Amino acid sequence: MKLPVGLVYDSTNKVVLDPDLQVQTAVRTFFETFRRTGSATSTVRSFREQGLLFPRRLSSGPHLGELVWGPLLHHRALRALKNPRYAGAFAFGRRQVRRTPHGNQRIYVPREQWHTLLLDAHPGYITWSNYEDNVRRLHYNAQAYGTDHEHGPPREGPALLQGIAVCGRCGGRMAVHYYISHKQVVPEYRCQREGIQHAKAICQRVVGRVLDQAIGDLLVETVSPLALEVALAVQDELEVRAQEVDRIRRQQVERARYEAELAQRRYLRVDPDNRLVADSLEAEWNNKLRALVAAQEDYEQQRAAEAGVLNAEQRQHVLALVTDFPRLWRDPATPHRERKRMVRLLLEDVTLTKADEVIAQIRFRGGATHTLWLPLPKPADQLRRTDQAVIAEIDRLLEHHSDAEIAEILNARGLRPGVADRFSAFVVWQLRRKYGLEDRCSRLRRDGLLTLDDMAATLGVHRSTVKRRQSKGQLVSQLVYNDKGQRLYAPPGEPVISACLYCGKLIHERGKRGQKQKYCKVSCRTGAYARRRAAAGWVRAYRRSSALRVQPQSD
Repeated sequence: MKLPVGLVYDSTNKVVLDPDLQVQTAVRTFFETFRRTGSATSTVRSFREQGLLFPRRLSSGPHLGELVWGPLLHHRALRALKNPRYAGAFAFGRRQVRRTPHGNQRIYVPREQWHTLLLDAHPGYITWSNYEDNVRRLHYNAQAYGTDHEHGPPREGPALLQGIAVCGRCGGRMAVHYYISHKQVVPEYRCQREGIQHAKAICQRVVGRVLDQAIGDLLVETVSPLALEVALAVQDELEVRAQEVDRIRRQQVERARYEAELAQRRYLRVDPDNRLVADSLEAEWNNKLRALVAAQEDYEQQRAAEAGVLNAEQRQHVLALVTDFPRLWRDPATPHRERKRMVRLLLEDVTLTKADEVIAQIRFRGGATHTLWLPLPKPADQLRRTDQAVIAEIDRLLEHHSDAEIAEILNARGLRPGVADRFSAFVVWQLRRKYGLEDRCSRLRRDGLLTLDDMAATLGVHRSTVKRRQSKGQLVSQLVYNDKGQRLYAPPGEPVISACLYCGKLIHERGKRGQKQKYCKVSCRTGAYARRRAAAGWVRAYRRSSALRVQPQSD
């Protein structure tokens, strides 16, 4: 019976591990990578990114049975993961041939229908329990296996409970859908299996934004005491993984060097007169030398690229990140796929029930449980509606501020309207109109203040005269009541009567032009001036003209 790569028959026709250590290392690294990533596609991607090759034996052609090395392909990865020979088991009857109108079809049958299964029949690379875990994980990853869309591998989307959310009504797995809200991707968990199959309404749907945030906070609170232990484990795993990968690459270089030396020895042993064979061996030697140079260059490049990842300084950085688990969890650079892997390491599943509130029953690995009660998310119309507390605050601020000033105050407080990212004077004006809020001008007019036109009509002067008197301080004006710089004025009161400071006659304190007056007429002002001058002892000296008059001469 044909054996998979990594297993061979010895001289006694018993199945043993391949004596080639490079082959053993590649196969062990393959299973270890799948255990770490949890996906066949991720395993193939990891091999490609690290420049690792995987062995295979030719099944046809003149080099039948020879070992060749090449990139790991997805179908070969699936075949190796499903092969029980790697677990040391002999199995017969895993596939059956069925005749169909389109020809014979080979299908896999359940394990209960296998003809023969012998455990521990020969040495293997993994245990039987590891093999069962691998097959079970492949089954969960292959979403086409079930209409329930069970677990599946962690994807790139932000849905934290992808694959582990369970409906609290019917017990089915909940699918994940995404929609855009305020330029952000928001997950939504839907139980839609029965609805799709029977053309009915879906069982329930739960918006995942607040739910995922609560689950993340719970994990941060739960895992933080164990952060140091996790950090040490992660650092050790990085070191072991780097050493293993470096050993595999070094073995690839050694194999290429061995093949180049073997080709050299073959060329040196050939008869020089046999030019056809000599030319062929020389060409093969040159090809092996080029392959050796390429392998060495690739090894040096990969080693130089990883030197910056695993140096002492960045190991301390990794240690600092993991010890501070909240910062690692909330770090924007942490991929969503890695967060989901953390969740699956800690949680078994989360059962969601939507009633008057969202009830999340969390089941940790190991049996511990925890329940969260979350409020229902607001409907779309309420999400686009400004909070009533904000409307009340705008109403209060209108007593002393204009629309633009109110927008600046609300933005500084971190408040947000329902339909925009920030407040502006236009948004405040729209909210005033929608909710019937009285503007500041009307509030001040209600207190008796006058506009510019009203003040000009009351005084019987022009508008420019009112502005000029206000700038000189002859009129009492209120602060600016809008964003155009317009003002309101205090109404002119009853005229104040005072006595003339010279003659004592009763006069108005202000004149027709709004100026202050102390005297009833000009003569009183000059008389008061002369009186103050005389009281100060100052006397004006008058000069007589000393000009000579010229007398006319008589003849």
